[in-house]
Amino acid sequence: MADEIKDKGEKEGSGGLLRGMLVILVLAWILRSLIAAPFSIPSGSMLPGLYIGDYLLVSKWNYGYSRASFLFGFPPISGRLFATLPERGDVVVFRGPAGNDVIKRVIGLPGDTVGTTGGQVVLNGTLLARKPAGMIGIPVSENSPCRAAQPREADGKCLFTAYRETLPGGKSFVVLDQIDNPAVDDFAAVRVPEGHIFLMGDNRDDSADSRIAPEYGGMGFIPIDSLVGKAQTTFWSTDGSASWVLPWTWFGAARWDRIGMAH
Repeated sequence: MADEIKDKGEKEGSGGLLRGMLVILVLAWILRSLIAAPFSIPSGSMLPGLYIGDYLLVSKWNYGYSRASFLFGFPPISGRLFATLPERGDVVVFRGPAGNDVIKRVIGLPGDTVGTTGGQVVLNGTLLARKPAGMIGIPVSENSPCRAAQPREADGKCLFTAYRETLPGGKSFVVLDQIDNPAVDDFAAVRVPEGHIFLMGDNRDDSADSRIAPEYGGMGFIPIDSLVGKAQTTFWSTDGSASWVLPWTWFGAARWDRIGMAH
């Protein structure tokens, strides 16, 4: 009798553990798929606004939900539920042609024409307003070496020529223009197809984006169904000097001034 009670208790305990794990998994799926998910910046294509080693919260509800939004791609739905177009100037995370998550800025919406001339963006036949913003210094670290096309360093910073660009709706942001690069600086205007968007990195000479076809390592036009979410806030940033297995080194490597930055 005692053995039967013991076996019953063990079975109930195992069942409770499994139910608890299932609840945790479901809650994690809901949080990561429908509300927000973390994203780490892997490259310098969005300098000067986003550094390598920045960790962002990406909200999931802004543009609706597709398979790309869901954790593990489940459920594998087609199309997009509650679909809403992003706004020009939004910084978005999306599923790239190679199947990895990528972050860029929305420049063109369906039906827009987008091109560049002399490094300036031409949107629907009009040059975007652009004003010189001087030289910007990006701190050199293990996460952020000086990968400028023409490296210039001073006081431990990599120097870039910057401009403030303004979209027709009034949204403005700082972009980098390092060199004359005809491949991306003089891009013949194209019309963005229905159901797609045109994206560019803020570091214009170091960004494989919609100006470059996927077969040449770029992004091409991005289907709206590939949107994962909208970049919101930097919740952590590290210069790369810490070791993940040595927690006490994290604080010295943290870039505290970047935490809490909105995008």
